[in-house]
Amino acid sequence: MSLPQRMCIACRRMTDKRSLTRLRVTPENTVEIDLTGKKNGRGAYICSLPECRKKARKYDLAAKALNAVTSPGLYDELDSMAENNG
Repeated sequence: MSLPQRMCIACRRMTDKRSLTRLRVTPENTVEIDLTGKKNGRGAYICSLPECRKKARKYDLAAKALNAVTSPGLYDELDSMAENNG
């Protein structure tokens, strides 16, 4: 049985869902990190590669992919998570 694959919003590569971080839209129309990967709401995925996080920050790809507002600390939190896991 193959694992579900999702596309990174930055590099557009299809990757195993478990290796990506899910971002979701809250009812308040803001973007948050979904650590469980199971919360309700429209979602988008980003891989932990530094170049993907840098590109996502530069062009605010989370906001564009989800048509919602990103908090000022969203990309800092993604960077912190990647540093702690990597």
